[in-house]
Amino acid sequence: MAGLNAQTKIGSANRFFVKASPGDWDLGSWAKAEGLDVTWEMPDYRAGDAGNARWFFPANTKYSPVKLTRAATKDDTQSVKDFLSKNSFTHEREGWVTIELRDSSDQAVMIWELRAAKPKKWNITSFDAGASQVAVEVLEFDHEGFLDDERTG
Repeated sequence: MAGLNAQTKIGSANRFFVKASPGDWDLGSWAKAEGLDVTWEMPDYRAGDAGNARWFFPANTKYSPVKLTRAATKDDTQSVKDFLSKNSFTHEREGWVTIELRDSSDQAVMIWELRAAKPKKWNITSFDAGASQVAVEVLEFDHEGFLDDERTG
């Protein structure tokens, strides 16, 4: 990889933490985050007299729901339950979720702030006395994005 040196902070995929609002909720560390992506619709226009030439115009920005996964723990799972209980029926646009990626020295490498984030779904694995497995919880958020691309007038 080009550009790496001894001072380069490299994000560890297994070191990220999540906070949410309204309020100041620390939702703890998670084992997996999916859906942290952005795509652009790219319609094209082809004039009838230009042969095969086409023009592309950026259109809507789309963000996937973010899905967080981890083993259920007493304190962190309780924090999520409390957050959901307090915010399950609020529709404030000011809600946000931050995902902070850290390096091996526990220093922040990158922070994504998901604007207008709303909890979409929470679930936990089914319980089975005959299985020897860890209970896993999953929390999903819908949001309006993490890029600084809002139009202001």
